[in-house]
Amino acid sequence: MKNFLCRQSFVILLALSMIPAAAMAQVSVGIGIGVAIHTAPPPLPVYVQPPIPGDGYMWTPGYWGWGAAGYYWVPGVWVRPPMVGVLWTPGYLGFAGGAYGWHPGYWGPHIGFYGGVNYGFGYGGVGFVGGAWHGGAFAYNSAVMNVGAGVVHNTYIDRTVINNNTVINRTSFNGAGGVMARPTGMEQTAMNEHHFEPTGEQTQHFNAAAQDPGQRFSANGGHPGNVAMDSVNGRRYNQQGRIANGIRSGQLTAGESKNLENREAGLNQEIHNDRQANGGRLTPQERQQVNRQQNNMSRSIYDDKHNDQTAHYGNNEVGQRRYNQQQRIANGLNNGSMSAGQAGRVEQREQNINRSDAADRRANGGRLTPQERQNLNRRQNGASRQIYNDKHEK
Repeated sequence: MKNFLCRQSFVILLALSMIPAAAMAQVSVGIGIGVAIHTAPPPLPVYVQPPIPGDGYMWTPGYWGWGAAGYYWVPGVWVRPPMVGVLWTPGYLGFAGGAYGWHPGYWGPHIGFYGGVNYGFGYGGVGFVGGAWHGGAFAYNSAVMNVGAGVVHNTYIDRTVINNNTVINRTSFNGAGGVMARPTGMEQTAMNEHHFEPTGEQTQHFNAAAQDPGQRFSANGGHPGNVAMDSVNGRRYNQQGRIANGIRSGQLTAGESKNLENREAGLNQEIHNDRQANGGRLTPQERQQVNRQQNNMSRSIYDDKHNDQTAHYGNNEVGQRRYNQQQRIANGLNNGSMSAGQAGRVEQREQNINRSDAADRRANGGRLTPQERQNLNRRQNGASRQIYNDKHEK
């Protein structure tokens, strides 16, 4: 259905005469009282695309939505298209007439204009280079899409679409102060084709993000706990986001996060083994068992974050380094550059360093000797290198 009304929480009143005519067809104006957004959206967070959960899924990029509490992050997610042969044109925010307006995404036979916003993972601002339909099957370009290990087999590699000389632009909106792009001729044609609105699964995903306080910019400062998901209601990536937030806030100690990440790594390996044994799928019994284990993990995360143990770093050089290391680990979990197993191993080192620091201070009236300080710094250097290597491992 072309020119459909956006079902998300955006209800925006714009000065329509200020909007480029080529983009007019995609502006969503809600019925009833409009709310003009006068605050620029935050930059797009940097994150790693989760592996595809199976054949037939298509990537929909994350973006900043707007609700009663301000901007909130809608995680990027793999979803099933409504039918064979359609592609997803992402929505985007456009600045015109002194306000920011939402141009909703849609399904269609070709990629339309999405504001020139570089969402990544095949959506570089114009078109889509992450794959293409061939007959009734979608082929994935594994040069830009995370197709996982043996999950899908209809793939190809085209690295010519990667521009290594391009500076990554995290600007999240079109218009003055943002991306100054206008629709190409092909995009204008695509905008006038027959479109299909987001699926029910996508709408559920939008609504869940809008209702999650942790996704709000006011709460996360541009670092949402859940940046991307392998599927709607995908839990493993949501758990990692909750752990990352606990590390960042100090609600989780190094020991607590180590234990949680080791459990998460074990569960991930179990899922991997089960899928390998069943042609990339989980049996109903295995899925039930995974959900039960994830429920237990969820309760453990909650309990650990709400017990009387919190991370205390101290107002000193060693304490500041410990704090900085934890922030780097949290960022690695948030953007996917660190796995649960890697985070668990680093947190084991951090826990040992913390124990040594506490023992040395108890033995010296709350202070560290120069030799003890030197030893702790050397161990922190080692942990720092491990964090860097884990986050940049290919």
